[in-house]
Amino acid sequence: MEWGWDNARALIGIALIFGIGWILSERRKAFPWRIVLGAVAIQFAFALVLFGLPPVRNILFKANVIVDGLQEATRNGTSFVFGYVGDNVAASNIMAGDAPPLFFFQILPVVIVVAALSAILWHWHILRWITKGFAFVFRKAMGLGGATSLAVSANVFMGMTEAPVLVKPYIKGMTRSEIFILMTAGFATIAGSVLVIYTTFLDGVMSNPLAQLLTASIIAAPAAVAMALTMVPETAEETERAHEPDFEYNSTMDAFATGAADGLQIVLNIATMLIAALALLWLVNAGLGVFPDVAGEPLSIQRILGWIFAPLMYMIGVPWQEASLSGSLMGIKTVLTEFVAFIELGNIPEDGMDPRTRIITAHAICGFANFGSIGILIGGLNIISPERRATFLELAWKTLIAGTLATCLSGAVVGALPVQLFTGGAG
Repeated sequence: MEWGWDNARALIGIALIFGIGWILSERRKAFPWRIVLGAVAIQFAFALVLFGLPPVRNILFKANVIVDGLQEATRNGTSFVFGYVGDNVAASNIMAGDAPPLFFFQILPVVIVVAALSAILWHWHILRWITKGFAFVFRKAMGLGGATSLAVSANVFMGMTEAPVLVKPYIKGMTRSEIFILMTAGFATIAGSVLVIYTTFLDGVMSNPLAQLLTASIIAAPAAVAMALTMVPETAEETERAHEPDFEYNSTMDAFATGAADGLQIVLNIATMLIAALALLWLVNAGLGVFPDVAGEPLSIQRILGWIFAPLMYMIGVPWQEASLSGSLMGIKTVLTEFVAFIELGNIPEDGMDPRTRIITAHAICGFANFGSIGILIGGLNIISPERRATFLELAWKTLIAGTLATCLSGAVVGALPVQLFTGGAG
């Protein structure tokens, strides 16, 4: 497997990212060396186990069949509820060919299906034990309290507002650092309900997109913990931290109904944010269009953000000639939403970006750390634990920075390893 300066630079990038976190730390003399080294080790271990062990890698690389199944199942529901707009049969007949899917009626509803399925799997203890397995690793390797480790691991599969529900009774007694870990983990990972959507965006332009994005969310979790404790070091003893709770649904039907209702709220939120974000993007680019071209091309928010984030993307392993393109996606994800960033990444043709750069970029944008999510996260946490509102607000902007740096650590881990590991030999 090829390994060179781009890979080595990603290792330097990992140190640089933690250096940024240390500069922003509230207590620089309390740098958590053990936790940082443990987190990086866990990240590489997860990546190597998931992609380096042939039996595990083979299962991961075949996981896209799950996405196909979920899409087909969802289409059965949407075609009944929405009629001819719920599938592409009528549109394809009119257009005499394959019609593009209607985003709201055919793509977004899969979120409802996945949210309901996830709730049922939690009630049946399947997802619960998987989550507790990850929580055990985080607790032993990083010294987290039981409630915090469960919330961090739940963020790998659930959302930034759903995971805190699991530890709702314990948030009131959490330390400031534990709350910051909870918030950062929510920003550094993505929910399983939208994971499937992002996979569809990247299908055909990136190898094994479901495996890549699931791995991105998994290896970003320990990075989120380490970055949070670097910026807001823990001061309480381990025995004083919140213990592990056990969240329950009343029945399978309760899990199904609650999950589906939560999924609908996510769909409406996504649709609302996308309309506003894409409209804002168009308006800003239209305004920038009145200025003279720069380097032979018109100014755009994508180009400007690309210049800003290019050095960071270069340091996590992206070649300099593609750093601006990768950086523009990172900027769009931060200023608008990761949803728009994944749409843009999926629109780049297969030959328009190096496979390795695409994988690193996908990992780096695979998180909820953006301006819009600040309001969503704070709003959700305020409902769950209104007495800690002041702490949530105080940590909000730190969470945006910590979550962004954590996803970049995920990209740097991928950048430090040979690309053939993640493509199965391609690229």
